[in-house]
Amino acid sequence: MIVRDFELPDAALAFLGHLEVEKGYSPATVVAYGRDLEQFQEYLQSRELTLETPDAVTRAHIRGFMADMHRRRTAKSSVARKLSTLRSLFRYFAKSGLVSSNPVAGVKNPKQDQRHPKALNVDQALALMEAGVSAGPRGLRDLALAEVLYGSGLRVSEALGLDLDDVDLGSSVVRVMGKGSKERVSPLSDASRERLRRYMTEREEFTSSVTEKALFLGDKGGRLQRRQANRILERLAKLAGLPEHVHPHMLRHSFATHMLESGADLRSVQELLGHERLTTTQRYTHLTLDKLMRVYDQAHPKSGVKRHKK
Repeated sequence: MIVRDFELPDAALAFLGHLEVEKGYSPATVVAYGRDLEQFQEYLQSRELTLETPDAVTRAHIRGFMADMHRRRTAKSSVARKLSTLRSLFRYFAKSGLVSSNPVAGVKNPKQDQRHPKALNVDQALALMEAGVSAGPRGLRDLALAEVLYGSGLRVSEALGLDLDDVDLGSSVVRVMGKGSKERVSPLSDASRERLRRYMTEREEFTSSVTEKALFLGDKGGRLQRRQANRILERLAKLAGLPEHVHPHMLRHSFATHMLESGADLRSVQELLGHERLTTTQRYTHLTLDKLMRVYDQAHPKSGVKRHKK
């Protein structure tokens, strides 16, 4: 179990085990929670406290931890995530009878900077999908991965977690295991289906094992890992002559943005992305609004475009 990798009191380790086994959180999520708790434990120890006695932790200690992170110039989004970890931890402690009150209750997240996801434009996305076209196994795999990330809007963890049995080329769908072990079915674009079909005819070049179920395989035959997927996208972007760093999640952002620009409704895009909350999907709407305003200013005779001039 992942929880054994952390130096934490038994109660905190039990919480991580609860997330991993009962909640079905992904290994990456459990590791992130564990690291947050180790940092909080280190802070408490500097105050001669510990998570071994969680009932001694007060709201003042939570605020002190936030102030310490602010001094370290921790990103506000990271502070918010760590607070979320602590909220979950102390709710678990409360249900287990280890604390009489939740010291994180009522502590608000820091106001977040307005950051919007970056997306490729349509021409850039298409250029990436055609970069480095090769008949070799690696080239076919790389382009199949890029097509699935962009064509279905999958998280990189979802794409890399796909098994052969999850793909139905006949029905043009793929079965995806999303966050919190929530399963959904995502459509495959025609391009994705064709890329996958071609890659799967060459997949055995990566391994001779008939028991390996992973769809996307690494150069050494096992399941393709996130680091190699990042390198694949960087290489394709360079071949396509794209001016900025391209990572797998940018293709997911591009999928959402292009769907909305093409007229898809927000609820449908929410379902396709596997977002639990509509507000998460709404982050993408500013991108389409910006584009609409530019088109309006350029095309409408009474757009008021002079307001942009000084």
